[in-house]
Amino acid sequence: MDESEERGESPALANTFLARQLSDAYRGGELSRILAGLSAADRRPVTLRANTLIATGDEVGAELSEHGIRWEAVPWYRDAFVLPESDKHEVQGLPIYENGGVYLQSLSSMLPPLALAPMPGADVLDMCAAPGGKTSQIAALTKGTARICACELHAPRAARLEHNLAKLKVSGVTLMRCDARRLDPLFSFDQILLDAPCTGSGTVAAGDSRGLARITPMLLAKVSRAQAALLDRALTVLKTGGTLIYSTCSVLPAENEDQIRRAIQRHRDCKLVPLDDFISTGQPKSAMGIPELSVGLAGTLTVCPTETYEGFYLAKIKKGSAQQK
Repeated sequence: MDESEERGESPALANTFLARQLSDAYRGGELSRILAGLSAADRRPVTLRANTLIATGDEVGAELSEHGIRWEAVPWYRDAFVLPESDKHEVQGLPIYENGGVYLQSLSSMLPPLALAPMPGADVLDMCAAPGGKTSQIAALTKGTARICACELHAPRAARLEHNLAKLKVSGVTLMRCDARRLDPLFSFDQILLDAPCTGSGTVAAGDSRGLARITPMLLAKVSRAQAALLDRALTVLKTGGTLIYSTCSVLPAENEDQIRRAIQRHRDCKLVPLDDFISTGQPKSAMGIPELSVGLAGTLTVCPTETYEGFYLAKIKKGSAQQK
């Protein structure tokens, strides 16, 4: 048995660029946890969120039960559901899905809007908005009162975003088909969600040889440049006193804490805000039961991929002034 087999690493993952990156960034038990989580990706249960613009969490739970679908609650989010025995096609056949009352979404991807804690009536920017799960969640968290600007560069994804927002009855959203890196600096926002393009290292399945082959040095370099440019523009159009949530579905430090550390160095009027609690849940982060990995930048969060969670990263930045730094 070779070293990769001893760690539980799948044959498809062994000797890939991602495997080398993970081995450089993590050691021992943490590396084993990540590899086990990526190996379990194909077994993740269906998860969904009640779209409270249309249906309450209680109404969603009742309809699932009525149709014989067993569900489990999520302790940190009353509007989230885990369906351990069902597939997405069962959900898509439900009336409450057809009318936009639920949205299929991974648990990890529900975290950035909760961390943003969008304020009613705020000017909110969602920089990479398609397919619309986080945009619609921001709208739901503010009961439809936030003024949301949603950006999407690619036409097919923008069309999908528009379709989903219409189905979910999300109003008050300005859809901009543009490259968020080139937003006019005259814009200004109270809160910004930047769910940045990334390698997807936290979501790829260990047995997916095609997906693993996509994660190359060239891709990492490309998305790293995009992440830096998006962060620079986000922190330019963020109002003084405003907050930014940066997230990726990656567990690689080069896309995560390294990006945040350099962005704060470039923008001396900005500072890291520790993710000690998630205001929208009313719970301290330590009590939410989210599987965490160690991070190189205290106060940020890396979610370990598991059979239930995708690998994800979150950081929160607040803009002050150069004098306050």
